[in-house]
Amino acid sequence: MNPLTERFNKQVDQIAVSLIRQFDERVSGIEGILKLTLGEPDFNTPEHIKDAGKQAINDNFSHYSGMAGLPDVREAAAYFVKEKYGLTYDAQKEILVTVGVTEAISASLLAILEAGDKVLLPAPIYPGYEPVITLAGAQAVYMDTSDNGFVLSPEMLRETLVKEGPAVKAVILNYPSNPTGVTYSREEVQALAEVLKEYPVFVISDEVYSELSYDQEHVSLAEYLPDQTILLNGLSKSHAMTGWRIGFIFAPQDLTAEIIKVHQYLVTAATTISQKAAVEALVQGIEDGAKMGEEYRVRRDFVYEKLKQFGFEVAKPSGAFYLFGKIPAGQIQDSMAFCVDLAEKNQLAVIPGIAFGKAGEGYIRISYAASREALAEAMKRLENYLQKQPNQ
Repeated sequence: MNPLTERFNKQVDQIAVSLIRQFDERVSGIEGILKLTLGEPDFNTPEHIKDAGKQAINDNFSHYSGMAGLPDVREAAAYFVKEKYGLTYDAQKEILVTVGVTEAISASLLAILEAGDKVLLPAPIYPGYEPVITLAGAQAVYMDTSDNGFVLSPEMLRETLVKEGPAVKAVILNYPSNPTGVTYSREEVQALAEVLKEYPVFVISDEVYSELSYDQEHVSLAEYLPDQTILLNGLSKSHAMTGWRIGFIFAPQDLTAEIIKVHQYLVTAATTISQKAAVEALVQGIEDGAKMGEEYRVRRDFVYEKLKQFGFEVAKPSGAFYLFGKIPAGQIQDSMAFCVDLAEKNQLAVIPGIAFGKAGEGYIRISYAASREALAEAMKRLENYLQKQPNQ
């Protein structure tokens, strides 16, 4: 072993590649595998957005933008959240363009956290937050929502804030949720905001799936808690632009001025060509996500009904493109062992619930960002597996 490995930041020893990616790589080599694993839209980026990217190349937008991003993309982002969610942000002082929401998470958390701080997260939750919290020397504190339909209640939030005390520096919310697809109503958002405004904490609201909300209009926490909220969003899910790597941070001017320092040293600035494509997505493509959402809704309903028929307990998701089902009695209850066995015996890959924390154990996450034909075949394979039959 290289002796220099002993000189790494010791916090790196406390993190690992996410179980989502580990599992996906583990099963990818299985012949005939059908994967419903990663959170990747199966749609292509709309043609008009691709054309804007091509035009940007032809127009030689191949140089650095300013750290915060091009002025026109920040204006477009301000327009988008105003039109969609009634939010008002100063485009030049309160919006940062990031390299996807992943970088937005890192820049925000590294800007606010110090050693010894605590961060509250409802669980189960996307596993991309805790490693950054750990790298900052802070501690993640989970609030298990599995007995509450995967919805964080104001009572649960207040109880945890009181219990953990002044060490709590931030609360992270992610809705519509990865992995459950559950989201919050206007009344639920308002109730959480009423609790949070009583405490001097940052609230990082990751709303990247906001455009994929099927049964009700998405309500941003920033509407009710603008002074404390660091709002994260992006184009990966809404516009099928995962590879373009465009995210956004929306926050009050004094918070943005601090976060941009970290953002600069992480990435300098987002890709200029992608930013020009983002302008097209946010303005001319403002309804692109809704069009994709119509198809996702059909897929959700199909997979949801099948899982119920198969004996899974599953909260019907109102957004994103995931279903989170409790493994039926009589089957392997260890979620990792269940998913490995399913992949090896019936060539179907879904993500084990343990990837989303201890509160996810005993569950599986299915991504329905796949064609109807693929989903029909997947449900056939899942049913055969549950009945101890090979693929037919």
